[in-house]
Amino acid sequence: MLGVKVYGAGWCEDTNRTREFLDRLGVPYQYVDIEQDADAAEWVRGHNEGKERKPTLDVAGQILSTPTDHELTAALRERGLMA
Repeated sequence: MLGVKVYGAGWCEDTNRTREFLDRLGVPYQYVDIEQDADAAEWVRGHNEGKERKPTLDVAGQILSTPTDHELTAALRERGLMA
């Protein structure tokens, strides 16, 4: 069970930047392309006042929408997913 899910789109610059950041940190994550998964797109809209904000992340239960690297790092540390 991975603690991090990234919901986004392959063409989205912010999604790709976030995924590259997680890769550099060595943090495993599950990527969900919301353009290929209608349920995932609905989940994203449900957490973003009806908007498809990309990326939206689930970090062990904490939802982050288009987080900065600093916000993501803080969430990973809070959840014990990185030192």
